[in-house]
Amino acid sequence: MSEHTVTVTDDSFEELVLGAEVPVVVDFWADWCGPCRQIAPIVDELAQEYAGRVTFATLDTEANPAITAHYGITAIPTLLVIRDGEIQETIHGARPKRDLVQRIESVLSA
Repeated sequence: MSEHTVTVTDDSFEELVLGAEVPVVVDFWADWCGPCRQIAPIVDELAQEYAGRVTFATLDTEANPAITAHYGITAIPTLLVIRDGEIQETIHGARPKRDLVQRIESVLSA
Protein backbone atom coordinates (compact mmCIF):
# COMPACT_ATOMS: atom_id res chain seq x y z
CA MET A 1 0.00 0.00 0.00
CA SER A 2 2.91 2.35 0.58
CA GLU A 3 6.68 2.48 0.53
CA HIS A 4 6.74 2.36 4.35
CA THR A 5 4.69 -0.81 4.82
CA VAL A 6 5.39 -4.40 3.83
CA THR A 7 2.81 -6.35 1.86
CA VAL A 8 2.34 -9.86 3.22
CA THR A 9 0.53 -12.80 1.71
CA ASP A 10 -0.56 -16.29 2.74
CA ASP A 11 2.82 -17.48 1.47
CA SER A 12 5.03 -14.85 3.14
CA PHE A 13 3.19 -14.38 6.45
CA GLU A 14 5.20 -16.89 8.45
CA GLU A 15 8.55 -15.47 7.35
CA LEU A 16 7.72 -11.75 7.41
CA VAL A 17 5.41 -11.63 10.45
CA LEU A 18 5.89 -14.66 12.67
CA GLY A 19 9.66 -14.71 12.13
CA ALA A 20 10.17 -10.96 12.51
CA GLU A 21 12.80 -9.61 14.90
CA VAL A 22 10.56 -6.69 15.94
CA PRO A 23 6.83 -6.48 16.63
CA VAL A 24 4.65 -6.40 13.52
CA VAL A 25 1.34 -4.59 13.10
CA VAL A 26 -0.65 -6.40 10.42
CA ASP A 27 -3.43 -4.38 8.78
CA PHE A 28 -6.09 -6.74 7.38
CA TRP A 29 -7.95 -4.82 4.67
CA ALA A 30 -9.77 -5.04 1.30
CA ASP A 31 -10.13 -2.67 -1.67
CA TRP A 32 -13.89 -2.29 -1.23
CA CYS A 33 -13.64 -1.37 2.47
CA GLY A 34 -14.17 2.35 3.15
CA PRO A 35 -12.90 2.29 6.75
CA CYS A 36 -9.80 0.43 5.50
CA ARG A 37 -9.05 3.29 3.11
CA GLN A 38 -9.68 5.73 5.96
CA ILE A 39 -7.10 4.10 8.26
CA ALA A 40 -4.46 3.47 5.55
CA PRO A 41 -2.82 6.94 5.80
CA ILE A 42 -2.62 6.56 9.60
CA VAL A 43 -0.95 3.16 9.25
CA ASP A 44 1.50 4.70 6.78
CA GLU A 45 2.31 7.57 9.20
CA LEU A 46 2.88 5.12 12.04
CA ALA A 47 5.10 2.97 9.82
CA GLN A 48 7.33 6.01 9.28
CA GLU A 49 7.31 7.02 12.95
CA TYR A 50 8.10 3.52 14.25
CA ALA A 51 10.60 2.57 11.53
CA GLY A 52 13.20 0.20 12.95
CA ARG A 53 11.15 -0.55 16.09
CA VAL A 54 7.92 -1.92 14.60
CA THR A 55 7.18 -3.29 11.14
CA PHE A 56 3.83 -2.40 9.59
CA ALA A 57 2.40 -4.94 7.18
CA THR A 58 -0.72 -5.01 5.07
CA LEU A 59 -2.65 -8.13 4.08
CA ASP A 60 -5.42 -8.06 1.47
CA THR A 61 -8.10 -10.34 2.93
CA GLU A 62 -9.64 -11.03 -0.48
CA ALA A 63 -6.37 -12.26 -1.99
CA ASN A 64 -5.17 -14.12 1.13
CA PRO A 65 -8.03 -16.18 2.55
CA ALA A 66 -5.89 -18.74 4.41
CA ILE A 67 -4.27 -16.32 6.87
CA THR A 68 -7.51 -14.35 7.14
CA ALA A 69 -9.37 -17.52 8.16
CA HIS A 70 -6.55 -18.76 10.40
CA TYR A 71 -6.74 -15.61 12.53
CA GLY A 72 -10.56 -15.52 12.45
CA ILE A 73 -10.72 -12.13 10.77
CA THR A 74 -14.42 -11.54 10.11
CA ALA A 75 -14.52 -7.73 10.09
CA ILE A 76 -12.11 -5.26 8.56
CA PRO A 77 -10.11 -3.26 9.15
CA THR A 78 -8.56 -5.37 11.86
CA LEU A 79 -5.02 -4.77 13.05
CA LEU A 80 -3.09 -7.47 14.86
CA VAL A 81 0.01 -6.55 16.85
CA ILE A 82 2.22 -9.65 16.78
CA ARG A 83 5.44 -10.08 18.73
CA ASP A 84 7.50 -13.28 18.79
CA GLY A 85 4.81 -15.02 16.75
CA GLU A 86 2.07 -14.28 19.31
CA ILE A 87 -0.84 -11.85 19.07
CA GLN A 88 -0.34 -9.09 21.64
CA GLU A 89 -3.20 -6.79 20.63
CA THR A 90 -6.23 -6.95 18.35
CA ILE A 91 -7.62 -3.64 17.13
CA HIS A 92 -10.96 -3.62 15.33
CA GLY A 93 -12.23 -0.81 13.12
CA ALA A 94 -10.81 2.48 11.94
CA ARG A 95 -9.41 3.87 15.19
CA PRO A 96 -7.93 7.33 15.74
CA LYS A 97 -4.15 7.55 15.55
CA ARG A 98 -3.79 8.23 19.29
CA ASP A 99 -5.62 4.96 20.08
CA LEU A 100 -3.30 3.01 17.80
CA VAL A 101 -0.22 4.66 19.31
CA GLN A 102 -1.43 3.81 22.83
CA ARG A 103 -1.98 0.12 21.93
CA ILE A 104 1.39 -0.15 20.14
CA GLU A 105 3.21 1.54 23.01
CA SER A 106 1.63 -0.88 25.49
CA VAL A 107 3.13 -3.79 23.54
CA LEU A 108 6.53 -2.12 23.24
CA SER A 109 6.70 -1.38 26.96
CA ALA A 110 5.56 -4.87 28.06
